Amino acid sequence: MSQTVDRALSILPLLAQGPADLGQVAARLGVHKSTALRLLRTLHEHGLVYRQQDQRYRLGARLFALAQEAVESLDVREIAHQHLVALGEQCGHTVHLAVIEDSEVLYIDKVESRYPVRMYSRIGKPVAVTVAAVAKLLIADLSEAERRALAERLDFPMYTPRSIPNAAAFLKELATVREQGWATDLGGHEESINCIGAPVRGADGRVVAAMSVSAPNVVVTADELLALLPLLRRTADAISREYSGNAHQPAAPAPVAPPAPPAPPVLQKEIS
Repeated sequence: MSQTVDRALSILPLLAQGPADLGQVAARLGVHKSTALRLLRTLHEHGLVYRQQDQRYRLGARLFALAQEAVESLDVREIAHQHLVALGEQCGHTVHLAVIEDSEVLYIDKVESRYPVRMYSRIGKPVAVTVAAVAKLLIADLSEAERRALAERLDFPMYTPRSIPNAAAFLKELATVREQGWATDLGGHEESINCIGAPVRGADGRVVAAMSVSAPNVVVTADELLALLPLLRRTADAISREYSGNAHQPAAPAPVAPPAPPAPPVLQKEIS
């Protein structure tokens, strides 16, 4: 029975490459045509395979419906949380996870810094779209038309001299983020706060969430924070693999964090 299931499942990636006839399926599986036909008929009965008028087989609509249902049932926050905690333990800084909903970027998870100066941010709070690293990553993944339409209706408040001043500059920044696959906010929302971000991707390669590491420059310089980018990107890749169902692929080893310093009383700073 397990061999039969294995053979049936092997048909699906074959048909994902394009329609195939009975002979091609049998040859790929290394079985007689009668065996291949029985497997195809069973898959067809369940809507996973469809037989065209030219007698070739392709993937069925039911398969796509199941895939969509699976994606919609995934909770990226639940999957990501343990990774955010591990990253926070390694680097010691504030870690955020954000998503985009109706052109608004929202924090959906947060791990606090272990340092005495901490960022004041809340789960569910909107992000400063024009400057935040997580917002740049999420918006950069939109189509060009969507990016332009959004940029044209945004205001561009100058939080600091480093804030993005207008739509043209914003679109240029998004193009850079889209090409390099990561983003920064180096004093764009608050001069004393720096942030680096990386995308979390689904099985189709689209960005489903964005995560970031943020720290005040009294704790680390911008260059020191940027040195954590490889660790941040490995963490985002690990979440992406688990979210898309490829968790069996090994992740690159992450560096060991230094011992945590004593924790003085907490001071809070605003962060985007």
